Amino acid sequence: MSSNDQRIRRAFAVKDWQEIKTADTWQIFKIIAEFVEGFDKMSKIGPCVSIFGSARTKPEHRFYQLAEDIAHKLTLDGYGIITGGGPGIMEAANKGAKTAGGKSVGLNIELPFEQSSNAYIDPDKLITFDYFFVRKLMFIKYAQGFVVLPGGFGTMDELFEALTLIQTNKIGRFPIVLVDVKFWSGMMEWIKNTVIMEGKISPEDLDLFRLVDTAEEAVACINEFYSKYLLKPNF
Repeated sequence: MSSNDQRIRRAFAVKDWQEIKTADTWQIFKIIAEFVEGFDKMSKIGPCVSIFGSARTKPEHRFYQLAEDIAHKLTLDGYGIITGGGPGIMEAANKGAKTAGGKSVGLNIELPFEQSSNAYIDPDKLITFDYFFVRKLMFIKYAQGFVVLPGGFGTMDELFEALTLIQTNKIGRFPIVLVDVKFWSGMMEWIKNTVIMEGKISPEDLDLFRLVDTAEEAVACINEFYSKYLLKPNF
C-alpha cells in the first residue's frame, strides 16, 4: 500500500480498503492525495527539464549514453532533471544529473509488470503515482523544457500531450527537443506529407519542436529559447 493510500485510509478510518479503491467516488480522494503530494514536492525543486525515452534502452546503447550526457550538461547549466523514474533512458538522465551534482527527480508509476525506480534519483525527489494523468501533469507543470529521446507509446504520449497543450494555448510555450533525427524522420515525413497535407494541423505547428542529433545541440535549444524570448525559467 502506498503512502497516499495509508494517509487516506487513516483519515477516513476505513476498514475495507479494497472496496474503497474500486469505488469511483472514493477514488477522488486518492487522486487528490496524489495531486497534493506532487504539487507539494515539485513546487520546491526549481527549474527543471523533463527527459523522456524508452525504459527498454540498455546502458551500452548510444541513446542511453546520449541521455546521460544531455542531463549532465543541462545540470551544469543550472537545471534539475525530471524523468519517469524507471530504467533505460530515465535511468540514464537521472544518472547524468546525479554525477553532475544536480537535482535528480523521479516520477515513478505503479505498473503490474514494471517499473522499479532507478538508483540515481534523489531520495527526497522520488514520487510514485498510481495515475498516469496525475504524473503527466507533473511532467508538464514543473518542466521548463522537454528533451525526447527515442521511445515507445509512453514517450509518444508524453510528447503529444505537451504539443497539444501548447498548440491549443492551454499552457505557455516551452522548448521541445527531439533527439536523433534518423529515429524521428519517419514520423516527420508522415506529419508533413499526410497530417499537414490533409489540413489536420498547420505548417507552423512544426515550429513547436526542434530536431537535433547531439547533446550539445539539445542543450543549446533549451538555453537559446530562454535567451531569445528574454525569459527566465519558472520559479
